[in-house]
Amino acid sequence: MSEGKRIVFTGGSGKAGRHVIPELLKKGHTVLNLDLVPLDNPDVFTLKTDLTDSGQVFNALTTHFNYTGYEGLHIPQAPDVVIHFAAYARNMLVPDNECFKGNVTATYNVIEAACKLGVKKIIIASSETTYGVCFAQGDADYDHFPLEEDYDVNPMDTYALSKLCGERTARTFAHRFGADIYAFRIGNVIEPHEYERDFPAYVNNPMTRKRNAWSYVDARDLGQLCDLAIQKSGLGFQVFNATNDTITTKEPTEEFLKKACPNTPIKRKLGEWEGPLSNRKAREVLGFKDIHNWRNYYKP
Repeated sequence: MSEGKRIVFTGGSGKAGRHVIPELLKKGHTVLNLDLVPLDNPDVFTLKTDLTDSGQVFNALTTHFNYTGYEGLHIPQAPDVVIHFAAYARNMLVPDNECFKGNVTATYNVIEAACKLGVKKIIIASSETTYGVCFAQGDADYDHFPLEEDYDVNPMDTYALSKLCGERTARTFAHRFGADIYAFRIGNVIEPHEYERDFPAYVNNPMTRKRNAWSYVDARDLGQLCDLAIQKSGLGFQVFNATNDTITTKEPTEEFLKKACPNTPIKRKLGEWEGPLSNRKAREVLGFKDIHNWRNYYKP
């Protein structure tokens, strides 16, 4: 178990955050949630915060984590870690210009405030969409497999563009302040109840999963990735694919990809069931272990 840290988590009431935060609590961390709606967790206080307002962000990063903070002798301090997941989570929730403005401004404000307050570990949510197919116009192909962090990301859509701007902001501030800022290119997030409901269709109609690169991340394993990133220091700016280990098909990876994407080259030997959106870097650098493999919950 890692040493418990004081963590400010943005967007903790969302689909990913509401599962990630309990995993962090299990590891002994203390969490303050910044969101516009409360998190249904009695162990976590939610501070309603507009992250596009830099003043609110600076203030929220220097506040008590709950009312018991007033009982001590110490004034509020900046947290040990900031994890930034808050965002418009996809295109077409709001007009494109608002998606871009909101996501980019919030990410800039959170990273700037954290760095200027001396926080040395920041984790931000980037996205699988940066690989360019998820929200592409028409039936687009990937440039090659596997999709790894050195891929020439060149998406068409506004949401993915906002995430690339976040990555660039992270790189800039990590360079200036000497902070560790890790960007997670998060795959399609799966909650526990979604395996039984959704995976029969995913596995039996695999071409419906092309836009997600036949990959996913269990929301609880995403919590593990956050904890591992907290433990691993000294890397500066890094990008990690945040996915589980395996492809969501009945056929082994290379056999399936050669049929499904015959014109897309495979650049290296893939593991038998390796996810095309590969988490090899997270496994090798952070020590990620796939706990919630989809086959534990659905048997094709």
